[in-house]
Amino acid sequence: MRKRQISLTPPSIPPSGQTWLDVERIALVEVTSEENGYPIESALIGEENRGWRAANSGTQTIRLVFDEPQNLRRIWLDFKDSENARTQEFVLRWSPDSGNSFREIVRQQWNFSPPDSVREVEDYAVELSAVTALELIIVPDKSGGAARASLASLRLR
Repeated sequence: MRKRQISLTPPSIPPSGQTWLDVERIALVEVTSEENGYPIESALIGEENRGWRAANSGTQTIRLVFDEPQNLRRIWLDFKDSENARTQEFVLRWSPDSGNSFREIVRQQWNFSPPDSVREVEDYAVELSAVTALELIIVPDKSGGAARASLASLRLR
């Protein structure tokens, strides 16, 4: 059996001056939906603070398809919702073969409960080689409510 341990690091704010991958230059982004004014670029490039938000409720997928295989060492996710009390689940997975098969990195649930619990930050130290696709699947409300998926920021190194 082959296995790999994924180290979790405490949630943090991405360090200023951190060298992150230029996703805009090295990957094609696929997304199931996006609300006007909240495009996926807002979460990936970081020039704006609005982040991405889905146009519809229900499960949403954000997929990065890399032009060339990438070695990933860190994945930083930031989710925010100050409007809806809900339990969100996300699955982060990667593909070594352009999306023909995927390997799960993490499956995580989080309870948003405004006004106290409105932000989830996940900072994963990983050792992934030859990544051709990275996929984030978000179930915004495990109870089936009308909440929409959102992502404030996704950074890779």
